[in-house]
Amino acid sequence: MMFPAFWNESWTAALVNHLWQSTLVAAAGWLLAFFLRGNPARARYWVWMIASVKFLIPFSLFIAAGEWLRSMVATPIQPPAFAAVMEQITQPFPQAASSAAFASMSAAPLAAAQPGSLLPLIVPPVLIAVWLCGFSMVAFSWVRGWLQARAAVRASSPMRLLTEVPVLCSSRMLEPGIFGIVHPVLLLPAGIGDRLTTAQLGAVVAHEMSHVRRRDNLTAALHTVVGAIFWFHPAVWWIKTRLMEERERACDEAVLQSGNEAGIYAESILNVCRFYVESPLSCMSGVTGSDLKRRIVRIMTEQVAHKLDLSRKVLLGMAAMVALGAPVVFGLMRINHVNAQAGAENPSQNIAGTWQGTLHTGLDLRGVFQISKAEGGGYSGVFYAIDQDPTPFPVTRITLDGANVKIAIADFGAFFDGKLSADGTSVTGTFNQLSFTHPLTLNRATPETAWEIPKQLQPMAAGADPSFTTAIIKPSKPDDPSRGFTIQSGRLAAANIRLIDLISMAYEIHPRRIIGAPAWIDADKLDITAQFNEKGEPNDIQLRSMVRKLLAERFKLSLHGDKKELLVYALNKAGSGAKLTKSAADPNQLPKLVFQDLGKLKVSNGTVQEFANVMQFGVLDRPVVDQTGITGRWDFTLNWTPDDSQFRGMGARIPKPSAAAKAPPNLYAAIEEQIGLKLDATKAITEVMVIDHVEKPSVN
Repeated sequence: MMFPAFWNESWTAALVNHLWQSTLVAAAGWLLAFFLRGNPARARYWVWMIASVKFLIPFSLFIAAGEWLRSMVATPIQPPAFAAVMEQITQPFPQAASSAAFASMSAAPLAAAQPGSLLPLIVPPVLIAVWLCGFSMVAFSWVRGWLQARAAVRASSPMRLLTEVPVLCSSRMLEPGIFGIVHPVLLLPAGIGDRLTTAQLGAVVAHEMSHVRRRDNLTAALHTVVGAIFWFHPAVWWIKTRLMEERERACDEAVLQSGNEAGIYAESILNVCRFYVESPLSCMSGVTGSDLKRRIVRIMTEQVAHKLDLSRKVLLGMAAMVALGAPVVFGLMRINHVNAQAGAENPSQNIAGTWQGTLHTGLDLRGVFQISKAEGGGYSGVFYAIDQDPTPFPVTRITLDGANVKIAIADFGAFFDGKLSADGTSVTGTFNQLSFTHPLTLNRATPETAWEIPKQLQPMAAGADPSFTTAIIKPSKPDDPSRGFTIQSGRLAAANIRLIDLISMAYEIHPRRIIGAPAWIDADKLDITAQFNEKGEPNDIQLRSMVRKLLAERFKLSLHGDKKELLVYALNKAGSGAKLTKSAADPNQLPKLVFQDLGKLKVSNGTVQEFANVMQFGVLDRPVVDQTGITGRWDFTLNWTPDDSQFRGMGARIPKPSAAAKAPPNLYAAIEEQIGLKLDATKAITEVMVIDHVEKPSVN
């Protein structure tokens, strides 16, 4: 019989492992709920809700997180005993080698197959068809109920009643219920005020408002998704019953705790059941539900639930740590085990050596990775951006999983994700930095093909007054999102840059402080390559001087200074005082202000004014005026959680903020807490640059 071959298909094993893990979590949820049976129902409700959500989240995601965390830390390979045990617990159905035999068997002519050998070909489509039927039935039932509820809402009329959400009156004999998730409404049947006393109606409304505050329609919709996808699993239906029971019990407890009398509340539920026989739809949260007799008895006799004591809080915390931590720890241990096996089984897949490739971002930027075997296993390496900075950057993470290669460089928030070719001579993938992604192919270098790593440039003579000997200016490619400005081996290279950006850089002034300019300087985008006439690396004053000369010669720019009141951010010292570290670098060298990630800025040999420039040019939407009076050059790192109002000048996409407790603070709190400065939004008389004359350059 060929069923074992079908069983060992990778997707089958993954699905069965996921169902096994979810069933295990549901059983653990039952034990926790039983232990918390004397406590508030809301605690048990969330235990069951977590058990439901687990069906949507495979442990493999947490295991992958553990593997990623492990790959960020260079430690010796640990004994794989724990990983092997966890493998047996969390993934008891591994893919067997027989799948390869099945693949070769399935290629044989069907006429030669033995009786029963067609089973592996028939079972998958049959199972998929059965699953689709069940999914469609559950989804259809929910959609039909939602459409009926929406029709009832549209046919209803407003009702004056003081509640947290709008109240509508329906002519249908539908029991009171909450409809909607984003904008919920309370739907009451017509004439309910005649059938219930004022106190009873108040208790019913209090019950429904409890549903609103608890977001019960949202969690019910989430479990509906679980039920539609995993309709075949008995635990899903069991969890649904428990959720409904604990949901209504939690609302009952909330109604009684708000001061409503138990007898009046119980009568209100009974009267609703007596007069309104049509139950609420599955997409609505109503007042009835679960076992009515048990509810009434509980309302009348068990009005007070015991609060969670310290021991139960510790139990819930430990359960959460085990549920989330065990797969992550498994991933931490497993990646070592897997990499050790991969190294033993695939000795030819070795990425130690020199790899080089050109990144096309509007500028052609060459990069070189020098990778070597690390002590204790794994890899270590350095990266050279040879067209930008000859300083080697340490590579913080290198992993090889089969043919998948991942390389991370924390110093400037970049990582490379690629696939090793079959012959081991190239890696094709993408280079990602901040929110930008570019294709990159790395080729294994030989002594004959290896690029020369340039020596670190010596500073340009302090008294030199450099200029550009040649400057090539041409329009950028249309719709090219790439953007760059860099110093490359004795020349300035800019891609997809606007004239207002050059003026802003040359005069250290925010674009909003440049006035009287024609519209094209903020719209036309240019590529510029300009060669220095002096040897060495210019300092920031020399670089700005060269750009000013270029602006005057090629753009015929003339301007003058003035003052104007503008909306600005004022940068001042905080009450705690500045928290900056004096830089030990040569003050004549160019500063390094590098974003290691969106919201993580590393400043080396930088002034407070240069920090303010980075804030106003790349991060914030208005000028930043340095009012600190702090001079000198400093080293510091600023780490914050950005919001969607920031980094617009860089064209970056801001990820949704993390809800984690250890997430960095917002920008304003981070500046005060981490570097002892503060940003205040204000109006101030500010230096501006008034454009007197400017021309479009001749293209060459």
